[in-house]
Amino acid sequence: MSMFEDIPVDIGVIYEGERIRRKDMYVELGGPKQEAKFELVRVKGLDEVEDGKIAVVGPDIKDMQEGNNYPLGIYIEVAGKDIEEDLEGVIERRIHEYCNFIEGFMHLNQRYDIWLRLSKKSFGKGLTSFSLIGKILQKLFKSELSFIEKIQTTFITDPAKVKEMYDGALEIYEARDAKARGLKDEEVDAFYGCTLCQSFAPTHCCVITPQRYSNCGSISWFDGRASARVDPKGPVFTIEKGECLDPSKGEYTGVNATMKEKTMGEINRVWLYTGFGYPHTSCGCFEAVAFYIPEVDGLGIVDRGFKDVTVNGLPFSTLADSTAGGRQVDGFHGLSIEYMRSPKFLQVDGGWNRIVWVPASVKERVKDFIPKEIIDKIATENDAKTVEELRVFLKDHEHPVVQQWKEIPVEAAPRMEEEEVPATPLTLPTAAIATGGGFKIILKNAKIHAEKLIIKRTGKEQKKR
Repeated sequence: MSMFEDIPVDIGVIYEGERIRRKDMYVELGGPKQEAKFELVRVKGLDEVEDGKIAVVGPDIKDMQEGNNYPLGIYIEVAGKDIEEDLEGVIERRIHEYCNFIEGFMHLNQRYDIWLRLSKKSFGKGLTSFSLIGKILQKLFKSELSFIEKIQTTFITDPAKVKEMYDGALEIYEARDAKARGLKDEEVDAFYGCTLCQSFAPTHCCVITPQRYSNCGSISWFDGRASARVDPKGPVFTIEKGECLDPSKGEYTGVNATMKEKTMGEINRVWLYTGFGYPHTSCGCFEAVAFYIPEVDGLGIVDRGFKDVTVNGLPFSTLADSTAGGRQVDGFHGLSIEYMRSPKFLQVDGGWNRIVWVPASVKERVKDFIPKEIIDKIATENDAKTVEELRVFLKDHEHPVVQQWKEIPVEAAPRMEEEEVPATPLTLPTAAIATGGGFKIILKNAKIHAEKLIIKRTGKEQKKR
């Protein structure tokens, strides 16, 4: 691109999806090691924005120590005669896309969850200042979103200033989210889709409805509508609902058709309000994961900010890997915090009556939207750290899932004598072979022939062999 002739690294869509591993990074910004980090866009008056201004508050990249992690705030102010406040979230989400256009610069997540890495290679080429990154972002914003007439950018790395602005950003995010509550899915003719994360999750497409926020938590139905209007060929677009096939599960012909088109035929069917069957696909930027706990027949939730292992012994990162990448995985479901406040939150699965464990911090954030009769029956890490402790807690507090438990009598296995079975071909329509290590081999339409089949009881003497 000619407009980037003064930039020392390449800029282009080919770098979307580039992963920078720890061994290859020069510096890390935000991420799980930093409690306070954010990106925020605010609409200002034309006389309040100095076009092209870039400021750095705190250490610049060249002043940072290689291999270290630092807090980061990205604060962008925009102005234009046609820009409304409703577009703030839309513009803000583009930070993710445009940062990933930069060679050797990785941006993950959104809002208060941002996680960035700069590669050693790009630092070596000369990408040593936030001023250069700011210049790139400003050029991309003004070339891609023509309604932006003026833009100024501030990068904050001073820990105290990041924390101060982080607290204010959280209040702004909450105010935006509150505006979108109240409107029902049944009251609108169209939903909105988003494919911003397809560089990392090729078969993912977010379906954004009034009562189901984007998985990342940063795009409401109103944000989707505003984005589709100002940039109809962009990554956020209109989805005509079509016929409602199942109002409880949230299945629509228009959504199914759009998912098939946008995922190149990989996903043909989606149920919006469940984590089972044909659940909504998960990207990688989701704020939290709902995960099935078979021992209690309930669902746990863990958010990206939870540092410990969950009640089933797995951390957020492992559970996230189980559902990310645009897949539909039974019992694993990426979602936003705001969706937990929705009346349609996993309604097919029982909603909050099916939730058995959640981090205390998340429970505190959404407590006003959890039914009063169930809130004290849902465990946190302070109540149960293992599945065994969780089972006791749920039983003691008479959680609704306990009513579904069934005591299965355990009978002693009958002793079997060794017996030979005559050789015979065996045809199996489908057979599964457990291999250990989390893998399973499935044989379909297999024909198995054995000269001899011996059936015998396995005892301690077999284990010693």
